[in-house]
Amino acid sequence: MDVDSHAEELASSLGVDKEEVRADLENLLEYSVPIDEAKQSVRRKYGDGGGGDASPSAVDVADVEPDGGNVTVTGRVLTVGTRTIRYEGTDSTIREGEIADDTGRISYTAWQDFGFEPGDTVTVGNAGVREWEGEPELNLGESTTVALESEALEVPYPVGGDRDLLELEPGDRGRNVEARVLELEERTIDGRDGETEILSGVLADETARLPFTDWQPRPEVAEGAELRLEDVYVREFRGVPSVNLTEFTEVAPADVTVSDEAPRVSIREAVETGGMYDVEVVGNVLEVRDGSGLIQRCPECGRLVQNGQCRSHGAVDPEDDLRVKAILDDGTDTVTAILGTELTTEVYGGTLEDALDAARDAMDRDVVADEIATEIEGREFRVRGHLSVDDYGANLDASEFAPTDESAASRATRLLEEVRAATDGGRPVASGAAVLDRSADATGGDGA
Repeated sequence: MDVDSHAEELASSLGVDKEEVRADLENLLEYSVPIDEAKQSVRRKYGDGGGGDASPSAVDVADVEPDGGNVTVTGRVLTVGTRTIRYEGTDSTIREGEIADDTGRISYTAWQDFGFEPGDTVTVGNAGVREWEGEPELNLGESTTVALESEALEVPYPVGGDRDLLELEPGDRGRNVEARVLELEERTIDGRDGETEILSGVLADETARLPFTDWQPRPEVAEGAELRLEDVYVREFRGVPSVNLTEFTEVAPADVTVSDEAPRVSIREAVETGGMYDVEVVGNVLEVRDGSGLIQRCPECGRLVQNGQCRSHGAVDPEDDLRVKAILDDGTDTVTAILGTELTTEVYGGTLEDALDAARDAMDRDVVADEIATEIEGREFRVRGHLSVDDYGANLDASEFAPTDESAASRATRLLEEVRAATDGGRPVASGAAVLDRSADATGGDGA
């Protein structure tokens, strides 16, 4: 963002020192204030309540760019959410969601209530544009106009906020879900106004399970309750979508069906979501990675200790533990399955004390990881757990880890059916055949 050009434009129109204006802008931007609103604040400071770029261009949603100046857009309102944020030291109520036309959809933040609702077709004039999480976003401020159109615009997107849990993504606003409260915990946190009481736990429906936080604890949100939650927003928490209830969220009873099974998807599909709280994949263990078997953890933070040193606490008296980090491959992608103490003891077939005895007898701690590798490498397993994806790769913290019961013959039959389905869908047969070849290799036979 070229702050200097914005500062020069403001200084020229206001007749004040450019460096002072630049300092004011940089201070506001440092607190994530949108540039359009930051410019308005500077104008107000110097006694000019006007502002905004003159004659904004009318553009399609697909053509909105963060560096293109103010714009005019006509679109269908898909969702509207309401929440309170801390802005310039005071609480401000904003409305946010998505607007779409036939070329695409874009998120928006409205810094005042313009009165539109989901389904309305509106022309938004003189809207600022900023980049939010790598994508352009419309900012509707004091200089923005909103006109309700009489003819509804047809768009290729669902209107309204109703979604299953599996469909939610970080950044969603104005969503409505129906779910059962599976787990619930009352917590006290250090909020922006000091100690704050919140509720946190796990929601579930027929499609998925997700963590949630109720920032305004209410009695209706109780363990086992089946609820319709209108106007929630979603953010990322530890690599997965997390549902957030605010003071504007409406809560009502609902009839909810909950599945005990996690959604089973390919590893590629799971990784492409960017993170899933509860997911199941099936694949072959290619390798047991370094850092498996007998490990040592910091007694303060639980992190891995190497040579008696914790990255956070320095020299410590480490505690022994068991862990497995296994590379899982299903032919579409790979993920590192991480097994904690309990699952590792099941795979190893012995306790932590047994592992320590084996290491002492062999005078080598690596003997435990070697035994685990012999047991699981080259075999197919079903793994359920929480998936997180970051710059270092995809990790699946396993809650279940079990060999598949499927025979080589039935597995080959299933894979052939997948190949035929892929062919019917217009995809090349070679991709399915390659998977079948890998299946034969993993089972040590011809797959038939």
